[in-house]
Amino acid sequence: MKFQGIIFDINGTLIDILTDEGMEEIYRGISHFLTYQGISIRRRELRDEYYRIMDEQRRANTEEYPEFDAVKVWREFLDRRPAACRALPRETLRLLPHVLAEMYRGISRIRLDLYPEVRNILDELMLRYKLAALSDAQSAWAVPEMRAVGIDGYFNPIVVSGDYGYRKPDKRIFQMALDGLGLEAQDVLFVGNDMYRDVYGARQMGLKTIFFSSNQGRKASAGAEPDYIIYQFAELRQAIAFLEAQ
Repeated sequence: MKFQGIIFDINGTLIDILTDEGMEEIYRGISHFLTYQGISIRRRELRDEYYRIMDEQRRANTEEYPEFDAVKVWREFLDRRPAACRALPRETLRLLPHVLAEMYRGISRIRLDLYPEVRNILDELMLRYKLAALSDAQSAWAVPEMRAVGIDGYFNPIVVSGDYGYRKPDKRIFQMALDGLGLEAQDVLFVGNDMYRDVYGARQMGLKTIFFSSNQGRKASAGAEPDYIIYQFAELRQAIAFLEAQ
């Protein structure tokens, strides 16, 4: 069969990323930045409140596979400081939650690279297929990270779970990617690195799947059986050729 489109997971599939949300530098840096905005808070207090608001958001989410929204966490953080925020210019206050979300992620990041051969293979594939990206992530993080490694322009659509409140393997988020491509599931291939969220999720939608056994993601999950397994991204060429020959 000949595929018309390919949907890629991002982190652990295209991008080799490592973050550490426990770093004291995150909360120290943000607390210092907020001081310049007239919002005084100690780093440990900031850290505790960030996680408290995140937990509240998750508990309020009734989805089967809930996803949080980092920008909304910071917006709630600011809403709880009305006196300090009233002194901020309206445009600053509007943008500040997004800035804080990006700052949080940027300071926590330890590694951000493409896996070997990713760009070369995407250059080849974009000439033959429609490409989409589907990630369990935050738009405030995923899009800048894709831009930083130079792959944001390959995909239309880019679907990010933090925008919707639910994540893979929810069928709806796979359907969004398919709708964005304008294709049916039988005409699309999914490439991911997590057996449950990616392979199980895609297969329940009727997508053919390639599992990239990278340095991230679950390697096994009950009921998840990929159509092909690769151990280096460069093997994607032969995987696609094999599946299209079926």
